Amino acid sequence: MGITEIAGLILLGVAIIIACFAWRRIRLLREGGVHVALRSQFDDRGRGWHLGVGHYRGDSFAWFRVLSLGSGPNQLISRAGLEIDARREPTGPEAYAMPVGATVLRCRSASGEVEIAMGPDALTGFLSWLESAPPGRSIPWAS
Repeated sequence: MGITEIAGLILLGVAIIIACFAWRRIRLLREGGVHVALRSQFDDRGRGWHLGVGHYRGDSFAWFRVLSLGSGPNQLISRAGLEIDARREPTGPEAYAMPVGATVLRCRSASGEVEIAMGPDALTGFLSWLESAPPGRSIPWAS
């Protein structure tokens, strides 16, 4: 086998992997997903953000990392006990890893803290989902 054939096989493999990532992302978005960046390891320099697709599943917000071939969500955020601690605009170093016009929410739940960044439309949907808790449950930021 020559160098040309080996290079062709490598390029074919890379193209197949890219096609799998693209197919997974498109499938998630068509099923009602929204573009969301998430991080659970906080860093003052703006590192730790991962792009993904969020999907509402009843009382859970499932987050799928874009660069993952796994079939299940990479993180599940339960609506029960979820509280928004802070809302802010992204800093300069963070903006590269977020949807356009994103707002960053720092959320706290029983499973720990997480920051979620989403665009204006996705933010409206997320806050509506959070507010639409079953009767008898308090709104997490209305104290």
